[in-house]
Amino acid sequence: MQKPIIELPISKKPTDDELKKLKDYFKEMPVDEILSGLKFAMNRWSAKDAGTLKVGRKSIIQKEVHSVTMEQAQWRLKNWKMMIANYRRRGYSYPTISRIKKILVEKSKKKSK
Repeated sequence: MQKPIIELPISKKPTDDELKKLKDYFKEMPVDEILSGLKFAMNRWSAKDAGTLKVGRKSIIQKEVHSVTMEQAQWRLKNWKMMIANYRRRGYSYPTISRIKKILVEKSKKKSK
């Protein structure tokens, strides 16, 4: 049985290592899985190129609570409804907001350095 051969134009010449990986992927995986992976990669690349790719939840949470003092954490918790409105306006999900609140509660109980 003859194996099908695919020729594709690409933007730059792949290294030997990249070529080997591509061959392995096409040899091991079904074509529909490869296509769904390429679709995901294309959507991610387009979002990154457009500047709309959102960063991961963990880095969002760290950005929000990194240098918050005990007093600031207490103030944010006292004004939590306003904080939720701000976070939702920025596009944060409720699980992310919940994780931020959990860390703020911990910080509000600790002594600031």
